[in-house]
Order: sequence, then C-alpha cells, then structure tokens
Amino acid sequence: MDKKFFKRFYAQLKLINIWLILVIAVVSGVIFAFSMRHNNVRTLQLRDNVNQVDKDNGDVETALRQLRAYIAAHMNTNLSSGQNTIKPPIQLKYRYDRLVKAEQNRLSSENAKVYTDAQAECEKQFPKGLSGSGRIPCITDYVSSHGVPVTTIADSLYKFDFVSPTWSPDVAGWSLVITSVATALFIIRFGLEKWTKAELRDL
Repeated sequence: MDKKFFKRFYAQLKLINIWLILVIAVVSGVIFAFSMRHNNVRTLQLRDNVNQVDKDNGDVETALRQLRAYIAAHMNTNLSSGQNTIKPPIQLKYRYDRLVKAEQNRLSSENAKVYTDAQAECEKQFPKGLSGSGRIPCITDYVSSHGVPVTTIADSLYKFDFVSPTWSPDVAGWSLVITSVATALFIIRFGLEKWTKAELRDL
C-alpha cells in the first residue's frame, strides 16, 4: 500500500468525528447508570408494597404479580443479590402468621371434638358403675389414635423469588447497547488513526 492510499484512508477517517462518538458513549453511559439505579429502586418500592399489602391483609396476589412482571422485564432487579440478603428475598411474614393461626384454630376445634367423642365412647365402655376404672387410659388411647395431625405449611404459600433478566429492552438495556457500540467505535476509530499516522510517517 502506497502513501496515496493512506492519505485517502486518513481523509475518509477524519469524516468520522471521534469526539462525537466519545460524547455519545459518555452520555449513554450516564443514562445507563441512572436507569439501572431506577430499576433497582422501583423494584424495592414494589417489594415494600407487597410487604405492606401483606401486613394489611390486602390483595397480595396482585401486588406479587406486579413485582414479578417488573422484575421479569427489567435489568438490575434481582432481590437475591448481596451477601446479607435473605433467600428467598420475599417472605410474607404476616401471611405465614395467619396460616399458622388458622392451622392452630383448626387443630384446636377438631381435637376438641375428638376429645368429646373420646369421652362419649369411653363412658360406654366404662360406665360410672365401674367407678370410671379404665376410662382415663381409654380416653388417652382414643385421642392418640384419632387426634388430628399438624399440617406442614408449604413454603410456596409465603416464600417467593423472581429472576431478573441479564439484558432487557428498556432504557437501561438500550443505553447499555449504545454505550458498548459507541465505546467500541471510539476505540477502533482512535486505533485506526494512530495506525494510519504511523504508516504515513514510515513511508
């Protein structure tokens, strides 16, 4: 390649404004940083809303759907990140307390009926004429065999975790693309200019 080629190439290269590319990279980088922060802040707001709705015994399902939809459509919305983050990050304390209370009430009610049935059954087997002999062991055995077992509360009823995408087609995602492309173009443009000038000096 002769000197004329490099001169023509350099003239065409100068048409690409390197400083404009740099400005685009910097501006889109700033937009990317702010939009990533906005995504995270909005996610925390929606999570706090879920917790508040749970506390108020409101429509938790709708609040969870809103949070899940937002996390699924935006970058930097992962609630599981960080060393001190509980996992899974969404644990509905008040829903869990209500489930436990409901289970305790169920057990109390059903076991009370079992105890009443035990007394009636054992009174038949050991009438008062026998001074109640054997009635207490009978009641104990009946309650043991007919008592209502405790039901384990499934985690899926009060624990949730949603996955954030690596890239999303929102402001954060597209500004990341523009920043990456502009930065790459700046490096290529800068490198080509250095290379062309070096070749012209050597010819």
